[in-house]
Amino acid sequence: MYHTSFKNNNKPKNANSAGGRPSGGNRNAGRRPQSRGGRKPSTLNPSLLIKKASSEEVLEYQSDRFISDLPVNERLRACLQEKGFERPTEIQDKTIEALLEGRDLLGIAQTGTGKTGAFLIPIIDQLLRSPQKPFVLIMVPTRELATQVEDEFKSMTKGLGLYSSCHIGGTNINRDLDNLRRKSHVVIGTPGRLLDLANRKALNLNSFNTLVLDEFDRMLDMGFIHDVKKLIGGMHQRQHTLLFSATLDKTQESLISGILTNPVTVKVSEGQSTGDHIEQDIVRISTGENKFDVLCGIISNQEYTKVLVFEETKHQVKKLCAQLNKAGFDSDDIHGNKSQNARQTALNAFKQGRIRVLVATDVAARGIDVSDVTHVINYQVPQTFDSYIHRIGRTGRAGKAGKALTFVS
Repeated sequence: MYHTSFKNNNKPKNANSAGGRPSGGNRNAGRRPQSRGGRKPSTLNPSLLIKKASSEEVLEYQSDRFISDLPVNERLRACLQEKGFERPTEIQDKTIEALLEGRDLLGIAQTGTGKTGAFLIPIIDQLLRSPQKPFVLIMVPTRELATQVEDEFKSMTKGLGLYSSCHIGGTNINRDLDNLRRKSHVVIGTPGRLLDLANRKALNLNSFNTLVLDEFDRMLDMGFIHDVKKLIGGMHQRQHTLLFSATLDKTQESLISGILTNPVTVKVSEGQSTGDHIEQDIVRISTGENKFDVLCGIISNQEYTKVLVFEETKHQVKKLCAQLNKAGFDSDDIHGNKSQNARQTALNAFKQGRIRVLVATDVAARGIDVSDVTHVINYQVPQTFDSYIHRIGRTGRAGKAGKALTFVS
C-alpha cells in the first residue's frame, strides 16, 4: 500500500484554504460514502488495484521498410515524410496491403500504436485514385478523438485537395448543417451527432462506401451501441468496413461478425487491457486524514510532472480543479458540461506542459492521445474494473513507464 505519512511536510502552504478540511476535522474520512452526489459505493476489491509493473523488456517494433517503400501514392508518401514519419508502426505495417485490397479488418490495438494512420493512409490512397465525395464515414466515441482524427487527416493530405468535416456533440448543429452542404471526402463524428444529422436528412448514410469504427469497445462502454447499429443499418452501399478496438470481449464477437465480412484480423496487443506495464497501488485514507491534503502532498513530488486525476461527476471535477489551482497547482478540467473549445484548450495546455494536472471524468479515459502522462490518480475508486483499466491506460504509453494510484477509504 502507498504510504502517505509525508503528506503534511510537502503540501503547499495554502492547501487547507483550498477547500480541504484540516487534518482530524473530517469525522467521516475513514468511512465509505453511501451516496456521494447519487454515486453508489464502488464494489471493487482494493487488492485488484495493487500490482507491480511487469519487468519484462518490451521490444520496440521496427518495420523492415520505410515510408518511402509503402505501396501508396507518391504524393501521400511525401506528405507522410514531411510529417516526420520514417517507418510504419506495427499496426500500419501489418494492415496496409489488406486494406488496399479492400478487405474488411478487425484491428486490436491500443491508442498510441498508430492505428489512426493505419486506416487513414489506405483511405487517402484510395481517394487520390478516385476522389469520390463522400467516401468514408469515421465513427469514434469521443469529441476529442474526432478532432484528433480530423487534424491527422488534414496534416496527411496537405496540398492534396482532399477535404473532411467533423461533427461532434457540444458544438453548434447549424454549423454542421452548413458544412454538410459542402460535401467532404471524409466525414468524422461521434455516434449521437451523426445520428441526429442523419435523422434531419442532412447526412446521407447511403452515400458512403467505407466505414471506420474506431475505439469500438469504448463506444459500447459509453452506451452508443444502438446509435451505431442505426447508423450502420442506413449504409446500404457500404463495401468496406474497418473496426479497431483496444480490447476484444467474447460477448462482442457475434456483434462484430455481423458488421464485418470475412475480415483480416490483426492484433498488436492481446486484446486484454491488463495494465501489466503500469505500477499500480492504492492510497488508503485513514480516519481523520484530510484526503485533499494527501493528494497535494503526493503531487508535490517532482516526479509528478503530468498528472491525470479522475473524479466521478462533473461537479466534483470542477470543485477539485478549483481547489488544486488555489493550492498552487496549475490545473484545468475536462467534463461533459464544458464546451468543445474549452475542453480542447484544456487538453492542449496539458499536452504542452502549461498545466501539470488535468482533472477529468471518464470522458477522458479513452480517445485522449497524450503520450507522456506520468501518473494517473483515481480520487475515487472507479465503479467498474473496466473503467479502472481504461483510466490507467492513459499512462505508460509508447513503451514508457507509468504509475497509477487509487484513493481508498
